[in-house]
Amino acid sequence: QVQPVESGGGLVQPGGSLRLSCAASGVTFSNTPVSWVRQAPGKGLEWVSAVSRLGGGTEYADSVKGRFTTSRDNDKNTVYLQMNSLKPADTALYFCVKGSKDTYVRPMSQGTQVTVSS
Repeated sequence: QVQPVESGGGLVQPGGSLRLSCAASGVTFSNTPVSWVRQAPGKGLEWVSAVSRLGGGTEYADSVKGRFTTSRDNDKNTVYLQMNSLKPADTALYFCVKGSKDTYVRPMSQGTQVTVSS
């Protein structure tokens, strides 16, 4: 089964920014909400954000609210996560998945690693 491809991760200092992208080649995203989830070392999966099917609605975990912004471009079949004011606690492997906060599916893709460290 074709999976989305996440990119844009990297090593950044605390307070820095990164923009993650999720390219859904071969996977149709335009008909579903899309969430970002993350998994820190030794921890379980944490839901981060969701964007509605047409992009007009977004929702965020309290831990990232005010710092992260998710958006989508259905013409490009791509979903984004703009991350500002990054903290070491944001260090994790980030995945995009179909579904909202309560309905997202377990990721099967590679994810993109975000490391926040000085």
